[in-house]
Amino acid sequence: MTTAEAERPVGSASSSSNSNANQRGVSRVLAKLSHSLAEGEFYEAHMMYRTLYFRYTAQKRYQDCLDLLYDGAQKLIEKEQESSAADLCLLLVDTLEKRGPQPEDADNFEWVPRLGGLIRGLSATTVERETLIHRVVKWSTSVHGQFGHPVLHKLIAHVFWTEGNIESARHHYLLCQDGSLCGRVLIEISQSKGFHREVDLFLVQAVLQQLSLKDRKTAEDTFTEYTRYHPKLLRHEFPYNEPLVNFLYFLFRLIDTKSVVGFRALRKLYEPSLKRDISFTKYLTKIGVTYFDEQPEQVHAGPSGLGGMFGDIFNQLMQGFDDDDDVQSRPTRRQNANSELD
Repeated sequence: MTTAEAERPVGSASSSSNSNANQRGVSRVLAKLSHSLAEGEFYEAHMMYRTLYFRYTAQKRYQDCLDLLYDGAQKLIEKEQESSAADLCLLLVDTLEKRGPQPEDADNFEWVPRLGGLIRGLSATTVERETLIHRVVKWSTSVHGQFGHPVLHKLIAHVFWTEGNIESARHHYLLCQDGSLCGRVLIEISQSKGFHREVDLFLVQAVLQQLSLKDRKTAEDTFTEYTRYHPKLLRHEFPYNEPLVNFLYFLFRLIDTKSVVGFRALRKLYEPSLKRDISFTKYLTKIGVTYFDEQPEQVHAGPSGLGGMFGDIFNQLMQGFDDDDDVQSRPTRRQNANSELD
């Protein structure tokens, strides 16, 4: 035995040996994985991806795990193995959660378009996709703010829109912080499904929701796009023919004054029109607290109309008011969609 060998710490040698053994084991699994994919043995490949996921996360090799799962999910989607691909997507989100937020914002954002692309690659009939969308948005809220990254919502909204799931698409468009796009989407929905007498309701409900989410700029951009370009509005500038559109016009200007007296007077003046949709009361209560420091009153906005993830978001928003979810959703189908929405 040489002097260097005699002086080498026993623990160091053991650790190095274990590391090499683990690496050889991973290399063998990767080789088998590649062979299984080439031979079309997708179940075996799926199981090996899961094996590597457990090994990598146990060793906290998160980046290696993320790269592996992302590549695997893409390959399985290409091979039309969507259920297995969706499972890898869920493991990918689990890895992102275990890794935690990164110091560099760019790295956290890097996974937004990647996850959006994976969701787009899964068909609506893939059972796990709904769970995946919920998990992805939940992860995004932990690193990108209370409602998740707006780009993520835009990507998810496009998926639903192209599938004709207008209700779900609308919910995500409201959170994408793109008022011009949201306005165009609302115009499309209004024309394809709404009655002429409801032309103002589509706009008012969306704008009040956006204001409730403390997103005034998007609300104003939505209002501007909708009132400027909706063909069924008789006037495209103030004063409008529709009382509720005038109500929004005055509301935006009152927000600048922070006059709670003016806010209450405006609600009283337009009370008959506001009763057309029982959900307005709840949103206006939140707006009164947010922009006018008004003390909230307990209100009952009627039966629930929002479920799932988007309902959860609004339930969080409305904590301290009423636990009921109150948006009256209108199922619609896509017709002659604007190419910009694809």
